[in-house]
Amino acid sequence: MDKNLGTILLVDDNPDDYEATFRSLRKNRLLNPVKWCQSGQDAKDYLYQEGKYASDDTLVRPIIILLELNMHGLDGRQLLRIMKQDKRVKGIPTIVLTTSNDPKDIEECYSLGASTFIQKPVSFEGLTKAIRTMKDYWFGVALLPTKKDDSFEHPKNTGH
Repeated sequence: MDKNLGTILLVDDNPDDYEATFRSLRKNRLLNPVKWCQSGQDAKDYLYQEGKYASDDTLVRPIIILLELNMHGLDGRQLLRIMKQDKRVKGIPTIVLTTSNDPKDIEECYSLGASTFIQKPVSFEGLTKAIRTMKDYWFGVALLPTKKDDSFEHPKNTGH
């Protein structure tokens, strides 16, 4: 159920939310490597091998992205818009995992290409249950896109 332990990209600027989500993943026996990007810009740099990742040839294509919407700077909506307009990364399933339940956010995220929209539960138990449900679907039922190896073509210098 681990999709060969492909990397999960977790994009969230709140260290407490990151820690709770990471613990929930582990409690649900999702042992996949987790790459934490602490901002939308950090995630964009990771996906496009720019900034601090510019010369890092060890980056791996995530099999799934967990994305918070509400971040300073490049927020989750903007990152989602950039990603889903680029054929090289738009196929990565992107789960919006956010505190928002605003109908406008939900509509916008789906129209931009989000795979799923989940409101973060307030309690750790609620988050663990939400992660379990996500795991059962995305890592148990759904077929995820795969590459022959873990590396991926970074869309460098594409004017995004």
